[in-house]
Amino acid sequence: MDPYEKKMSRLEEIVERLEERDIPLGEALALFEEGVGLVRELDTILHGAEGKIRELMDDLRLRDLEPGSADESR
Repeated sequence: MDPYEKKMSRLEEIVERLEERDIPLGEALALFEEGVGLVRELDTILHGAEGKIRELMDDLRLRDLEPGSADESR
């Protein structure tokens, strides 16, 4: 399991536990704090992936603009 999936799985576990009515306040606060940290980490991972995708798309666009890159068989 990759780090993103592992963190997301843990976050889902936390959400399920927090939805229970019998959870003590101290445990709820600790889980909430852990969940907030996971959300921040997941956001960082997603922004990194988004940046990489944009970089790759920009590279593709630049290649399409280079002379001789058009498909001349059409």
